[in-house]
Amino acid sequence: MATPLTDQEKRKQISIRGIVGVENVAELKKGFNRHLHFTLVKDRNVATPRDYYFALAHTVRDHLVGRWIRTQQFYYETDPKRVYYLSLEFYMGRALQNTMVNLGLQNACDEAIYQLGLDMEDLEDMEEDAGLGNGGLGRLAGLTFFSLFHSHSCSLSSLPLFLCSHLEVEEADDWLRHGNPWEKARPEYMLPVHFYGRVEETEEGSKWVDTQVVLAMPFDTPIPGYMNNTVNTMRLWSARAPNDFNLRDFNVGDYIQAVLDRNLAENISRVLYPNDNFFEGKELRLKQEYFVVAATLQDVIRRFKTSKRNCSGPLSFDSFPDKVAIQLNDTHPAMAIPELMRIFVDIEKLDWDTAWDITKRTFAYTNHTVLPEALERWPVRLLETLLPRHLQIIYQINQIHLDHIVSLFPGDLDRMRKMSLVEEYGEKKVNMAHLCIVGSHAVNGVAEIHSNIIKTDVFRDFSELEPEKFQNKTNGITPRRWLLLCNPGLADLIAEAIGEEYVKDLMQLQKLNELVDDDAFIRDISKVKQDNKLKFAQYLEREYQVKINPASVFDVHVKRIHEYKRQLLNCLHVITMYNRIRAKPTAPFVPRTVIIGGKAAPGYHMAKMIIKLITSVADVINNDPIVGNKLKVIYLENYRVTLAEKVIPATDLSEQISTAGTEASGTGNMKFMLNGALTIGTLDGANVEMAEEAGQENLFIFGMTVEEVAAMDQEGYDAMQYYKSIPELKQVIDQIKSGFFSPKQPELFHDITNMLFNHDRFKVFADYESYVKCQEKVSALYEDPKKWTQMVIKNIAAAGKFSSDRTIAEYATQIWGVEPTDLKIPPPSEPREAIEETARALRKI
Repeated sequence: MATPLTDQEKRKQISIRGIVGVENVAELKKGFNRHLHFTLVKDRNVATPRDYYFALAHTVRDHLVGRWIRTQQFYYETDPKRVYYLSLEFYMGRALQNTMVNLGLQNACDEAIYQLGLDMEDLEDMEEDAGLGNGGLGRLAGLTFFSLFHSHSCSLSSLPLFLCSHLEVEEADDWLRHGNPWEKARPEYMLPVHFYGRVEETEEGSKWVDTQVVLAMPFDTPIPGYMNNTVNTMRLWSARAPNDFNLRDFNVGDYIQAVLDRNLAENISRVLYPNDNFFEGKELRLKQEYFVVAATLQDVIRRFKTSKRNCSGPLSFDSFPDKVAIQLNDTHPAMAIPELMRIFVDIEKLDWDTAWDITKRTFAYTNHTVLPEALERWPVRLLETLLPRHLQIIYQINQIHLDHIVSLFPGDLDRMRKMSLVEEYGEKKVNMAHLCIVGSHAVNGVAEIHSNIIKTDVFRDFSELEPEKFQNKTNGITPRRWLLLCNPGLADLIAEAIGEEYVKDLMQLQKLNELVDDDAFIRDISKVKQDNKLKFAQYLEREYQVKINPASVFDVHVKRIHEYKRQLLNCLHVITMYNRIRAKPTAPFVPRTVIIGGKAAPGYHMAKMIIKLITSVADVINNDPIVGNKLKVIYLENYRVTLAEKVIPATDLSEQISTAGTEASGTGNMKFMLNGALTIGTLDGANVEMAEEAGQENLFIFGMTVEEVAAMDQEGYDAMQYYKSIPELKQVIDQIKSGFFSPKQPELFHDITNMLFNHDRFKVFADYESYVKCQEKVSALYEDPKKWTQMVIKNIAAAGKFSSDRTIAEYATQIWGVEPTDLKIPPPSEPREAIEETARALRKI
């Protein structure tokens, strides 16, 4: 249990985590007891830890509601341009602590809970991570929109933004089974979404008829800004069957079929489609994608029509792009483009050219991958059945697009084939990335190197056609969650050194460069890291029953399991270290704890085999008495945001080792950098810009460059050459092949070794030697704690560029056409007139 704050500490804590005052604490305790009794209908005799969590969550939520309502009032009065961030995934993590931090309530809540005789960490651990995503783009979406609400430094928290997705739930991760205190159902805004049917041509135009209807029920979650009274909204859509579901079947006694039909409709949002890195053309996935965009666009149109401006004058869609910006987070919401065209042309009766101009000026597209297997291509036969009217619209968009290409490049059939929205070779498919590019006014990658690759390689023809459309927006992370919340010791130490404003302006971390040679600051930074390592070691011992050496290098590789992220390369190095220890047990060795974590898509066989290999290697190493505490290998189960918040502050070495040219950006690399880990990595994704900011000498860079990888692709990659010429590599591979790590199933890992020799697109062997030598440099530097910590300080000081505040400011001004404002929404305690006064001031600006 936490030590109570002294009066002096309470007076001092007017800080980045809020004020502790007698009134605040008393009010929170009163709210807590009220909710325990009247919301949960419990008393202290029968209440469970989960009841206490819910009571605290409702108490904190009370402080959100007034600000949430006031924010919507402000937006109605000012009628600003609204931004809709459309994503199939939002990887959120827990809400309680994040909300307390943003409202400045954390310290007061800590004290209130202590006075109530409860433990805050126990209550926080009762909250489930929201199961709204699996992969990198889900994390990006979550991180990106958090910054919108946290970004007081550029006043983007006053940006009116809706985050739109569908409510995804997975049986193995049933995060809603106990309810969600943060969401508010909005049945009054339930909307119909249509599937199947046929297209009927009439004198008035095309009509989509005889459809099957699924209802979309919105659930709103408040997302608070950091200390600025703004609370925006994340809207999730859940599928519901219409109340009259197959009444005919029900009435004739086919009750079971009627219930099955209802379940079939509601499966759209019940099942989490788990893989965002391999495209599989499944009907359920297409239904999910269309479901969220159809519901959202109806909502967007409703909000546009009922805005203060349109309520007081004639309705015109000419101003739609001036009031609405829609960001497509990868190709998953690409059906929004033909859906908006359908609404404009078939329902609102706009002519095609006007509708297309408005649509293009409304949408922007963020690309997240260069891997061909991840690019969505929907079979025409599936679209023809499920969304027949949309296929017609896509064909018409494509025809106009190809006519334009022919006018510019007459006779260039190869260019037409490469740029067509419809791929004719093999099974006829619609290329969704091409649809996004043609239907958007801006296209961006998420790191400088990634954006260059999509311009010069993946989408080169499109870039040559409209070079002004292509931009870069390097990813960012929110320092509120990824420093203030997860690493309070480091956050407070930085605040003591350079002041608290860095939380809102992360570039101020550059001031830490002045302290690189300050012995006292070096000691303090080192102590914070060691404290975090001890805490995480205790967590591992408690959860995994493994004792590790807190003085060892915490070498961490946590991300989705995929061949291009090269967890295999890390595993080969682990076995190499093991072999060296076994060969010379008494030789000097810098102790190392290798921690690997991440999830594999259910259908991704190779990723599952990689996990099995890592855990099998861990079993051998961790139980070898010769190795002892020199080397331990841990595989983190159920890696998620909450676990990331524990491991990242404790990390010494961050593994960012993808093959150059394959990682779009990464955001984990930025989180580790901000939390004082050094990076070992290739010049890939955002690693390149991290090296530019910190100086390449302050990262451990190894391996081939993008250009060298491309040259090897031209010449041909011969894995056998490396196997024969590098003895340690040969030993490692022979051990895996022979069943050394799987004695009961000697052939268990033959699929892995076969892939490494014959089908390895990501060239693990080619970078092995460079990687091992670079790891030797890591161990050598770790033996000089002062130099290591000085490099850590330089990395933290260079992390300012990677704030999502900067990222969102760039999106706002360069893509969405939204200018930041310094005006602050009045708090709920002020009268409604304050809103109108602030609105008038904003209109003057």
